[in-house]
Amino acid sequence: MLNGKIDLRSDTIAHPCEGMREVMAQAIVGDDVLGDDPTVANLEQNVADLLGKEASLYTPSGTMANQLGIRVQTRPGDEIILDANAHIYCYEAGAPAALSGVTCNLLDGRRGIFTAQQLESALRPRNDHFPPTRLVCLENTHNRGGGSMWPLSEIKAVATTARRHGLTLHLDGARLWNASIASGVSMMEHARHFDTVSVCFSKGLGAPVGSALAGPRGLIDKARFYRKQQGGGMRQVGILAAGALFALENNFARLHEDHKNARKLAVGLATLPGVSVDANSVETNIVMIGLDGMDASHLQIRLDEANLRLLATDQKTLRAVTNLTVNNREIDQAVGIFGEVLEKGNGKN
Repeated sequence: MLNGKIDLRSDTIAHPCEGMREVMAQAIVGDDVLGDDPTVANLEQNVADLLGKEASLYTPSGTMANQLGIRVQTRPGDEIILDANAHIYCYEAGAPAALSGVTCNLLDGRRGIFTAQQLESALRPRNDHFPPTRLVCLENTHNRGGGSMWPLSEIKAVATTARRHGLTLHLDGARLWNASIASGVSMMEHARHFDTVSVCFSKGLGAPVGSALAGPRGLIDKARFYRKQQGGGMRQVGILAAGALFALENNFARLHEDHKNARKLAVGLATLPGVSVDANSVETNIVMIGLDGMDASHLQIRLDEANLRLLATDQKTLRAVTNLTVNNREIDQAVGIFGEVLEKGNGKN
């Protein structure tokens, strides 16, 4: 609970705990643009080792990490292939076109997960009339898919198809931590099928700032140049990197608690009238709440007034994301608040 409210808008809302603040305050720092911040170097090596890659690069945001992954593997005029509901396409401000000059070929995946057959069918003939396809992007877990996880078998199938056609692969792994904990498949095993992988420290892990892009050293060196070009070069940023290291060391293994709370929330909400929640589809920490005859934005306001914070994702859907600020008891309270607001009619148009 934050500021007297049960906040389920996102897993980005957590504040640094006292332990994290302490290590940040004591961090040994340098000038990262000049390459001599030891705390950043430590974080980047840790991430590279965790993902089984040669190198990684600390970035201010997940959007920058994803866009650097695209930039270093494409040229202006190229095409990338991704799901129609991918974060890269929906929530990154048109950056593929603006920063890399690429077009997006969108696939209609099931909860964000498309098949190797869909990829094969989307590939264009090699012809001067068509943009060259260079890169395939996956997202795991999938945000708009409700925290859905890519089965490892499907990742392998898509990667095999992509390689057969000479394509490279990028993984938006902002919540790959969640997929690894929920599936029991290591971060390295997930990552090995991709040329570049982004991960985010400020979502489920609870760090205040930052993501990383991992991959071959040559690509990461190029990404470092583009990071500087795009204004992402930071100086004594070891203060922030220390928070990310603390989060990685202390908050990774506990993610199963968020997953348990998400399922509990889904089961509770599914009993309420006018609410549609498929509890069986909740695989990680995101719950999508369908509304019957209610406007999501209006209901969001009413719930906020009752000290429960959710996020409207469209006119008829609210999203809840369990996180380290909300405990098991508060999940029960959240269901109770939701039911009370509905009973009072505050969710009606």
